[in-house]
Amino acid sequence: MAEMNRVGEADASPALVRIRALLPKMRPSEQRIARLFLNDPAEASALSIADLAARGQTSTTTVVRFYRVLGYRHLQELRVDVLRDVARESFETAGLPEASGDIDRADSLADIVAKISLAETMSISDTAKVLSMDALGQAVDAVARALRIDVFGVGASSFIGLDLQQKLTRIGHTCVNWSDAHSAWTSAVALPAGTVAVAVSHSGTTQDTIEYLRLARCSGATTIAITNHAGAPLASHADIVLTTAARETVFRSGALGSRIAQLMVIDCLFIGVAQSNYDKSMAALRDTYAAVHQLKVPE
Repeated sequence: MAEMNRVGEADASPALVRIRALLPKMRPSEQRIARLFLNDPAEASALSIADLAARGQTSTTTVVRFYRVLGYRHLQELRVDVLRDVARESFETAGLPEASGDIDRADSLADIVAKISLAETMSISDTAKVLSMDALGQAVDAVARALRIDVFGVGASSFIGLDLQQKLTRIGHTCVNWSDAHSAWTSAVALPAGTVAVAVSHSGTTQDTIEYLRLARCSGATTIAITNHAGAPLASHADIVLTTAARETVFRSGALGSRIAQLMVIDCLFIGVAQSNYDKSMAALRDTYAAVHQLKVPE
């Protein structure tokens, strides 16, 4: 249903995923319409343009602009795709406890568990749908051939870098995760061609991370961005963009909500690299496992 995007390819990602991805770049009035669909997609899909405008305290022109930003010519096209997403999510979460809406102050622990499990399940499912196989393949090839891989992220994103460092080190790749921005920048300016710089940022707007990737690209390194927003400033400095589709809740904004989706991307990247030299990687994994598990505790 969606129109062609700027690079001439149809955006086949689920409508609700596109709304979440584009939400930070929308005008405040458009964001109010977006949240109507995100908070209750089935109900919002039943509303007319006038009703959506009234609920969002904005104009019908804003509603038209909203669905056109998403790539639709008509509201009915958006409705069809949103209702298809609702049906898909109902099927994919059929085995989970019933839950709806964001975490509220009156929620019980059972409600919290249900809502978090739903959000994380759908974050993984949605990320699998939006993650470009071409981009992932390019990232796997670049990392597998790299003389060295540097990783940087701020806050919770730094833990994602640590995970990638630990995984790649186990199969014999030189990987460094930087936890300090200034150290990351000084390393980035010294990265020559043949190295890879990976930047992790859920929003894609963290200035320290953007500067790190910019410096690394100027130095000649192949740059990879892992972000929830392909149109974010971070992506403009990346040779390869790996996109997540994390779902946020009021208590899990960015710092926690993005983690499960980012870890999935890291796992896919690592396994792709390991598989590219399967025998050597399996031998390295066996050796590193044995090095730890054969240690004996002194008597």
